[in-house]
Amino acid sequence: MYLQEENANHILQPDGIGTMGVEHPVPWFPAWGVRFQTPVENVFSVVSVVNEWRPSNRWLMVAYDAVASEVHLWTAWYVLKRNEEAESMVAKTPDTEFLRLISGTHQINRSFERAGISVGDDRAWIVFLPDSEIGEEFGDFSIPVGCYNDFSEDASKLIEHLGGVLLPKRPVPSIGGLERVGFNPGRELGISEIEEGFLSHMALTDLR
Repeated sequence: MYLQEENANHILQPDGIGTMGVEHPVPWFPAWGVRFQTPVENVFSVVSVVNEWRPSNRWLMVAYDAVASEVHLWTAWYVLKRNEEAESMVAKTPDTEFLRLISGTHQINRSFERAGISVGDDRAWIVFLPDSEIGEEFGDFSIPVGCYNDFSEDASKLIEHLGGVLLPKRPVPSIGGLERVGFNPGRELGISEIEEGFLSHMALTDLR
Protein backbone atom coordinates (compact mmCIF):
# COMPACT_ATOMS: atom_id res chain seq x y z
CA MET A 1 0.00 0.00 0.00
CA TYR A 2 1.24 3.51 -0.77
CA LEU A 3 2.31 5.83 2.01
CA GLN A 4 0.57 9.10 2.80
CA GLU A 5 2.78 12.09 3.45
CA GLU A 6 2.61 13.18 7.07
CA ASN A 7 2.30 16.63 8.60
CA ALA A 8 -0.65 17.72 6.46
CA ASN A 9 -2.56 20.64 7.94
CA HIS A 10 -5.81 18.76 7.56
CA ILE A 11 -7.29 15.87 5.66
CA LEU A 12 -9.28 16.78 2.58
CA GLN A 13 -12.41 14.94 1.58
CA PRO A 14 -13.45 14.19 -2.04
CA ASP A 15 -16.91 15.60 -1.45
CA GLY A 16 -15.26 19.00 -1.67
CA ILE A 17 -15.07 19.83 2.03
CA GLY A 18 -12.00 19.53 4.23
CA THR A 19 -12.06 18.76 7.92
CA MET A 20 -11.45 22.44 8.64
CA GLY A 21 -14.53 23.39 6.63
CA VAL A 22 -12.73 24.55 3.50
CA GLU A 23 -15.23 24.31 0.65
CA HIS A 24 -14.40 23.57 -2.98
CA PRO A 25 -16.83 24.65 -5.72
CA VAL A 26 -16.73 21.39 -7.69
CA PRO A 27 -16.12 17.71 -6.82
CA TRP A 28 -12.59 16.44 -6.88
CA PHE A 29 -11.24 15.38 -10.24
CA PRO A 30 -9.70 11.87 -10.18
CA ALA A 31 -6.15 13.15 -9.71
CA TRP A 32 -3.79 12.09 -6.94
CA GLY A 33 -0.69 14.02 -5.93
CA VAL A 34 2.47 11.97 -5.53
CA ARG A 35 5.83 12.93 -4.07
CA PHE A 36 8.83 10.99 -5.37
CA GLN A 37 11.46 9.67 -2.99
CA THR A 38 14.07 11.74 -4.84
CA PRO A 39 13.81 14.35 -7.61
CA VAL A 40 13.41 12.85 -11.08
CA GLU A 41 16.72 12.06 -12.74
CA ASN A 42 15.47 9.94 -15.64
CA VAL A 43 12.09 10.96 -17.06
CA PHE A 44 11.85 7.91 -19.31
CA SER A 45 12.23 5.46 -16.43
CA VAL A 46 9.49 7.15 -14.38
CA VAL A 47 7.07 7.34 -17.29
CA SER A 48 7.85 3.72 -18.16
CA VAL A 49 6.69 2.62 -14.70
CA VAL A 50 3.37 4.41 -15.19
CA ASN A 51 2.90 3.00 -18.69
CA GLU A 52 3.69 -0.53 -17.49
CA TRP A 53 1.33 -0.59 -14.52
CA ARG A 54 -1.53 1.71 -15.49
CA PRO A 55 -4.82 -0.08 -16.29
CA SER A 56 -5.28 1.77 -19.61
CA ASN A 57 -4.25 4.85 -21.61
CA ARG A 58 -6.85 6.82 -19.69
CA TRP A 59 -4.22 7.10 -16.96
CA LEU A 60 -1.28 9.50 -17.15
CA MET A 61 1.18 11.55 -15.15
CA VAL A 62 1.05 15.36 -15.27
CA ALA A 63 3.57 17.87 -13.93
CA TYR A 64 2.47 19.07 -10.51
CA ASP A 65 2.57 22.81 -11.25
CA ALA A 66 0.88 22.41 -14.64
CA VAL A 67 -2.46 21.77 -12.92
CA ALA A 68 -4.28 24.78 -11.48
CA SER A 69 -7.52 23.56 -9.94
CA GLU A 70 -10.44 21.15 -10.06
CA VAL A 71 -12.14 23.46 -12.55
CA HIS A 72 -9.02 23.41 -14.74
CA LEU A 73 -8.96 19.60 -14.74
CA TRP A 74 -12.69 19.13 -15.37
CA THR A 75 -12.63 21.72 -18.16
CA ALA A 76 -9.71 20.00 -19.88
CA TRP A 77 -11.48 16.67 -19.48
CA TYR A 78 -14.70 18.04 -20.98
CA VAL A 79 -12.82 19.33 -24.04
CA LEU A 80 -11.07 15.98 -24.34
CA LYS A 81 -14.39 14.12 -24.30
CA ARG A 82 -15.86 16.55 -26.83
CA ASN A 83 -12.89 15.98 -29.13
CA GLU A 84 -13.12 12.22 -28.67
CA GLU A 85 -16.80 12.08 -29.52
CA ALA A 86 -16.31 14.37 -32.53
CA GLU A 87 -13.29 12.29 -33.64
CA SER A 88 -11.29 15.51 -33.80
CA MET A 89 -8.42 14.77 -31.41
CA VAL A 90 -5.01 16.03 -32.47
CA ALA A 91 -3.29 13.26 -30.51
CA LYS A 92 -3.92 9.57 -31.13
CA THR A 93 -4.67 8.65 -27.52
CA PRO A 94 -6.72 10.30 -24.74
CA ASP A 95 -3.79 10.62 -22.34
CA THR A 96 -1.68 12.58 -24.83
CA GLU A 97 -4.65 14.69 -25.93
CA PHE A 98 -5.35 15.65 -22.31
CA LEU A 99 -1.71 16.57 -21.77
CA ARG A 100 -1.84 18.70 -24.92
CA LEU A 101 -4.91 20.56 -23.67
CA ILE A 102 -3.44 21.13 -20.20
CA SER A 103 -0.26 22.52 -21.76
CA GLY A 104 -2.18 24.86 -24.08
CA THR A 105 -0.52 23.88 -27.34
CA HIS A 106 -1.37 22.27 -30.66
CA GLN A 107 2.04 20.59 -30.75
CA ILE A 108 2.39 17.16 -29.18
CA ASN A 109 6.13 17.40 -28.48
CA ARG A 110 5.73 20.75 -26.77
CA SER A 111 2.93 19.39 -24.58
CA PHE A 112 5.31 16.84 -23.07
CA GLU A 113 7.88 19.57 -22.45
CA ARG A 114 5.34 21.79 -20.72
CA ALA A 115 2.98 19.49 -18.83
CA GLY A 116 4.93 16.25 -18.66
CA ILE A 117 7.34 15.58 -15.81
CA SER A 118 10.88 16.94 -16.12
CA VAL A 119 14.27 16.28 -14.59
CA GLY A 120 14.33 17.74 -11.09
CA ASP A 121 10.58 17.42 -10.43
CA ASP A 122 9.84 15.99 -7.00
CA ARG A 123 6.04 15.91 -7.33
CA ALA A 124 3.44 15.06 -9.97
CA TRP A 125 -0.23 14.20 -10.45
CA ILE A 126 -1.49 10.72 -11.28
CA VAL A 127 -4.58 11.42 -13.40
CA PHE A 128 -7.46 9.22 -14.51
CA LEU A 129 -9.70 10.32 -17.40
CA PRO A 130 -13.30 9.14 -16.93
CA ASP A 131 -14.96 7.72 -20.02
CA SER A 132 -18.39 9.13 -19.19
CA GLU A 133 -20.72 10.49 -21.86
CA ILE A 134 -21.12 14.27 -21.96
CA GLY A 135 -24.25 14.61 -24.13
CA GLU A 136 -24.81 16.76 -27.18
CA GLU A 137 -25.28 20.05 -25.34
CA PHE A 138 -23.29 21.56 -22.46
CA GLY A 139 -26.45 21.54 -20.34
CA ASP A 140 -26.63 17.76 -20.72
CA PHE A 141 -23.29 17.33 -19.00
CA SER A 142 -23.00 16.33 -15.35
CA ILE A 143 -19.73 15.72 -13.52
CA PRO A 144 -19.17 12.02 -12.66
CA VAL A 145 -18.71 12.75 -8.97
CA GLY A 146 -17.75 9.28 -7.75
CA CYS A 147 -14.62 8.88 -9.86
CA TYR A 148 -12.07 9.89 -7.22
CA ASN A 149 -13.21 7.24 -4.76
CA ASP A 150 -13.94 4.63 -7.43
CA PHE A 151 -10.39 4.68 -8.80
CA SER A 152 -8.35 5.46 -5.69
CA GLU A 153 -7.23 1.83 -5.37
CA ASP A 154 -5.79 1.84 -8.90
CA ALA A 155 -4.07 5.14 -8.15
CA SER A 156 -2.59 3.75 -4.95
CA LYS A 157 -1.08 0.83 -6.86
CA LEU A 158 0.59 3.21 -9.31
CA ILE A 159 1.95 5.32 -6.46
CA GLU A 160 3.29 2.16 -4.84
CA HIS A 161 5.05 1.07 -8.03
CA LEU A 162 6.57 4.54 -8.30
CA GLY A 163 7.88 4.24 -4.75
CA GLY A 164 6.20 7.54 -3.93
CA VAL A 165 3.94 8.90 -1.22
CA LEU A 166 0.45 10.31 -1.58
CA LEU A 167 0.25 14.08 -1.18
CA PRO A 168 -2.89 15.01 0.80
CA LYS A 169 -3.30 18.20 -1.21
CA ARG A 170 -5.38 19.47 -4.11
CA PRO A 171 -4.31 21.65 -7.06
CA VAL A 172 -3.67 25.34 -6.44
CA PRO A 173 -2.96 27.90 -9.20
CA SER A 174 0.58 29.28 -9.25
CA ILE A 175 2.51 31.75 -11.37
CA GLY A 176 5.27 29.16 -11.74
CA GLY A 177 2.78 26.68 -13.15
CA LEU A 178 1.32 29.25 -15.52
CA GLU A 179 4.79 30.03 -16.83
CA ARG A 180 5.57 26.34 -17.14
CA VAL A 181 2.72 25.80 -19.58
CA GLY A 182 3.90 28.71 -21.68
CA PHE A 183 1.89 31.69 -20.47
CA ASN A 184 3.71 34.74 -19.11
CA PRO A 185 1.22 37.21 -17.59
CA GLY A 186 3.77 40.00 -17.34
CA ARG A 187 2.36 41.26 -14.02
CA GLU A 188 1.39 40.08 -10.58
CA LEU A 189 -1.88 38.16 -10.39
CA GLY A 190 -4.22 37.04 -7.66
CA ILE A 191 -5.15 33.37 -7.25
CA SER A 192 -8.41 33.66 -9.21
CA GLU A 193 -6.63 35.59 -11.98
CA ILE A 194 -3.97 32.88 -12.22
CA GLU A 195 -6.67 30.23 -12.60
CA GLU A 196 -8.36 32.34 -15.28
CA GLY A 197 -4.98 32.55 -17.02
CA PHE A 198 -4.73 28.75 -17.12
CA LEU A 199 -8.27 28.44 -18.50
CA SER A 200 -7.76 31.17 -21.11
CA HIS A 201 -4.46 29.63 -22.18
CA MET A 202 -6.16 26.26 -22.64
CA ALA A 203 -9.11 27.79 -24.51
CA LEU A 204 -6.73 29.14 -27.15
CA THR A 205 -5.02 25.76 -27.64
CA ASP A 206 -6.42 25.02 -31.08
CA LEU A 207 -6.59 28.64 -32.23
CA ARG A 208 -2.82 29.14 -32.31
